[in-house]
Amino acid sequence: MVKTVLIIKVTLQKIESMHILIVEDEPGIVQFLQQGLEEEGYQVTSVSDGLQGFEITQKENFDLILLDWMLPKMTGLELCKEIRSKNNNTPIIFLTAKDTIQETIGGLKAGANDYIKKPFSFDELVERIKIHFRNHKQDEILTLGTIEINILKHQILVNQTEVSLTQREFELLTYLVKNKGKVCTRTQIIEDVWDIHFEYDTGVIDVFINAIRKKLNLKIEEDYIKTVRGVGYIAND
Repeated sequence: MVKTVLIIKVTLQKIESMHILIVEDEPGIVQFLQQGLEEEGYQVTSVSDGLQGFEITQKENFDLILLDWMLPKMTGLELCKEIRSKNNNTPIIFLTAKDTIQETIGGLKAGANDYIKKPFSFDELVERIKIHFRNHKQDEILTLGTIEINILKHQILVNQTEVSLTQREFELLTYLVKNKGKVCTRTQIIEDVWDIHFEYDTGVIDVFINAIRKKLNLKIEEDYIKTVRGVGYIAND
């Protein structure tokens, strides 16, 4: 009985250490999110405009940011870019009423890890948050040609030069390298990397792959990540 109590206590402490920032200007949504997330055991801070969001992210560290697209004083897109300009790997989830592929791509290019369309299910949001909180840290080094991935340090080296990737880009590259020599379908990637098991636009994967290729800046003969048309991707030395 004592052991059970101790295990529960440790689990709760781990959840409570997760600090979420909400940047949202609609009081009703803020109240709904804050109450629900606090009931889930998370620590929550909220601000009501983009400028406040920028200022608080310069002073404090957060484990995840829920970011509205349309904000006064500084848009969510502008704030996302500012946060990422500091090489911040904090997961960012956009809360948006916008649903066009151009806007989705714009948000992902700005550095967002994910997006969820308003109105949304709170249960779905919680599952998305849990995805980004999962700890994949392992004490190992992965290699792909001239690319070296240090899982523990969350570090990417290309020809011994460090390359900065977003959290989702790092997870996607690591997944492909762990499955080196195997064709990874878009459906597998969405399920295993994003942990999404419902209908979802797999086109976002192509956006991330293009960003990874650009950041790695590999030569033509170093094309380690190949597209398998109509199927997915394969990583090979």
